[in-house]
Formats: sequence, structure tokens, C-alpha cells
Amino acid sequence: MNGETRKDVHLLTLLKRAVAALGAAAISIGGAPAPATVPPVAQPALWEVSDPDTTIYLFGTIHILPPHYQWESAKIGNAVEKADGLYVETIVDPNDPQELITALRTLGTAPGLPPLAERIDPAKRSLLAEAIKRSGLPPAAFDQMKTWAAAFTLLGIQYRAMGLGGEDGVEMTLRQQFATAGKPIGQLETNAEQLSFFNGLPEAAQKALLEGAIERPEAMGQEFQVMLNAWARGDVNEIARVFNEDLASSPPLMDALLKRRNANWSRWIEQRLKTPGTIMLAVGAGHLAGGDSVQTLLARDGYTVRRLQ
Repeated sequence: MNGETRKDVHLLTLLKRAVAALGAAAISIGGAPAPATVPPVAQPALWEVSDPDTTIYLFGTIHILPPHYQWESAKIGNAVEKADGLYVETIVDPNDPQELITALRTLGTAPGLPPLAERIDPAKRSLLAEAIKRSGLPPAAFDQMKTWAAAFTLLGIQYRAMGLGGEDGVEMTLRQQFATAGKPIGQLETNAEQLSFFNGLPEAAQKALLEGAIERPEAMGQEFQVMLNAWARGDVNEIARVFNEDLASSPPLMDALLKRRNANWSRWIEQRLKTPGTIMLAVGAGHLAGGDSVQTLLARDGYTVRRLQ
């Protein structure tokens, strides 16, 4: 796997998957980063699919954000107000993350694994050692983790260095708004179901995740800014390029993290349209961009998806 492929794999992980999977470890991130470049008016993409008695707003989110990043627009606020409930990819309770911890321990560890350093490109071992040292955990603890689980743990350390956290992410803000309004919040996948997509990856794909997760924070910060700006502009073509299209070089990741899940979610939406009411579905922006997006799958089944913003 070449350097560009490893970079692309990391980009997908960073914005679409890691916060939900890391749970409390990611949500608790703090820090004092240099402020991100905030566009004059953030306009993240928002869609609507409906029938005569049901409306579903589709909002492509970003799971981690710098503190105080302004992304809420009038149209998003209107959708939040009209929606009777919210659905997100998965729910991690920062005050009681036991479900996530149990799932991560059950799926993410195994006896008899080779040392983590032996599961990575020798040229990357110095970066791995640096990342482990920053974690404050003993190296032996990582040797008991499957490669994907070690990647998540170390990625949390990178987030801290960048001052990024799930507490400032879009999903957490939406969950707080809906909870304050007394509206129900549901999930498309349990914590264990979500982690199982990673647990089923071949070792080569898990290695790619790990190598992406130990990049130095300054390099990771530059990559993050590119993605953040594309999301804030609602530039779905750029989002598709960054999140989806380059993963064609890694079919196992493309299938596990995008195609299968998008297919599951489009079927869920079609079933939910049979129930009257209005809801908001907020999932990572990469799922709502590109040729395998949720909207594309809905359109293939004859549904009209209208972009609102």
C-alpha cells in the first residue's frame, strides 16, 4: 500500500468513524488549538426526502470540530425545529460509556497477538513509539489490542494534540438540542455493531488505519482543515473525493465502511417513510456524497431527494 493510499484511509477514519467508535475517550478531548479557518458563512449540506405524510431531513455531519465552530444556519435550525426526533449513527453516552467500553474490550482485544510494532511498516515504528509515549499507556497494553483498536486509541491522542473533540461535534450539539426539547433520539447502529465493521477488516486494512492514526499532529491538522472547509462549504464533490473515491484502492474498507452501511441506511429510510412524521437523520458527511451515497441509492429506488442547503 503506497503513502497516498494510507493517507486516504486515514482521512476517512478521522472524520467519519473515529469519534463514534472512540466514545468517551474522544468526547473528553480538550486542549487549546490554533483557531481553525472559519468560512464567512458555513453552509453544510442538507437534504430532504419525503412522501405525503413523512419528511426525513438528511444532514451530513462532521464528528469532531474545533471549539466554538459556527455551523448552524437558519435552514438547519428550521429542520431541527420541525423534526419530531433525531437519528444518528450510534449513541455514546459520555456520562456512562460502559456499553462502548464493553464492546471495545470484547471486540478489540485478543490473546496471543504479535507485538503491535511487528504489525506495522518498520519505517513507521518510530512514529508508533512516539504516539504510544504520548498516550501515557504502557506499550504492553497495545500489544493486547487488535490493530484497529490500537488505531482508535492512538487517534484519540492525536485529537488531543489538535484540540479537537466530539463534545464540539455536530452530533453532540444536535443531541443536546433534541434532548432539551424533549424529542426522542435514536441510533442506526449499536456501539458493538459499529465496531464490528472494523473488527471484520482484513489485517492489511487495519494496518492502514493504524499507520494513518500515528501521523504527526501538524500533518494531520493540515489534512483536517481541507476536509473541514469542504464540509463547511457544502462541497459534496470535494467531500466525495476526500472521503470516498480514493478508497477505491482499498475495496475492503470501501465495502465495510461505506457501501454496506449506506445500503443498510437507505433501506432503513425507505421503511421509515412508511411512518408518518418528521425526523432528522444526521450521519457523517462522507455517507451523503459520491456515487454510493445514501441519496444515490434512494434515487435508484425511485425516491426524490431534494437539496435544501
